[in-house]
Amino acid sequence: MTDKTFDIMLDLETMGTGPNAAIVAIGAVAFDLQAGTIGDRFYRVVDLGTSVAMGGEIDADTMLWWMKQSDDARAMFDRDSVPLSLALADFSLWLSAHGAPDNVRVWGNGAAFDNVILSSAYRSSSRTQPWRHWNDRCYRTVKSLYPDVKLERVGTHHNAVDDAESQARHLIAVLGGQAQ
Repeated sequence: MTDKTFDIMLDLETMGTGPNAAIVAIGAVAFDLQAGTIGDRFYRVVDLGTSVAMGGEIDADTMLWWMKQSDDARAMFDRDSVPLSLALADFSLWLSAHGAPDNVRVWGNGAAFDNVILSSAYRSSSRTQPWRHWNDRCYRTVKSLYPDVKLERVGTHHNAVDDAESQARHLIAVLGGQAQ
């Protein structure tokens, strides 16, 4: 077994802001802080009905917020979707290709958002979370420590995988070469 640590940037699109928010998309990218490179991407649009059936909560303010987003961002609602349980299984499989649960750091945008919501979905589905809780990382905290380093967006803002890549690229710009 290797001691190498692998980094993953996670981004969710949801219908709420609490720990049990209904998930509508899971996006992630693998990246290497030391090398400054972006690896492969993961993206699944989740069937909202299955997310709600598994305990996901919908928040009216978030629904109104989605109505104000760009047509490109809202286009995910027109895409083919998969049941939440399948999206979680697919993410677990994808994540396992990047290392054992002990060696994968999962970065989310907020200490109480992406990682917490996805962890809750894994518990609701009676699945094992594919990374260890001690490897949760908060991109938002790091970002706030470096306000002078501008985030440059790639792709569509509020598309989960594009946001994950934008955040990973920004984190590399901020911490590249410093992280261990």
